[in-house]
Amino acid sequence: MKIRYLLDENLSPRVKLTILRHYPELDVLRVGDEDAPALGTLDPDMLDWLDVYQRVLVTDNRKSIPGHIADHFAAGKHHWGIFLVRKRTSLLLLAEALYVYWSTTEATQWRDVTEWLPV
Repeated sequence: MKIRYLLDENLSPRVKLTILRHYPELDVLRVGDEDAPALGTLDPDMLDWLDVYQRVLVTDNRKSIPGHIADHFAAGKHHWGIFLVRKRTSLLLLAEALYVYWSTTEATQWRDVTEWLPV
């Protein structure tokens, strides 16, 4: 199964536009999109949604998400991957990194893994 992404609402909408402009084959939703969690969804609820819909979260929320992930695991729950975006990462570099992971790995490899982007 190929990776499917969910972009956190704290990332610029330009991230999704850049990804789809360069790599239209990627399956990318952004929080607030029609089939995605609503804007303002709390992080613990987002983690539950990711597990049900089998999507990797792409976020630059380095402050609170690690604690929510720890609580999520403590409750015996799982996720399909969290990609934390480093500060000052260009939109194109982020799009390229997501494409490389999509084209070279399977979604199951990211189960319960947190990764920094770009590597």
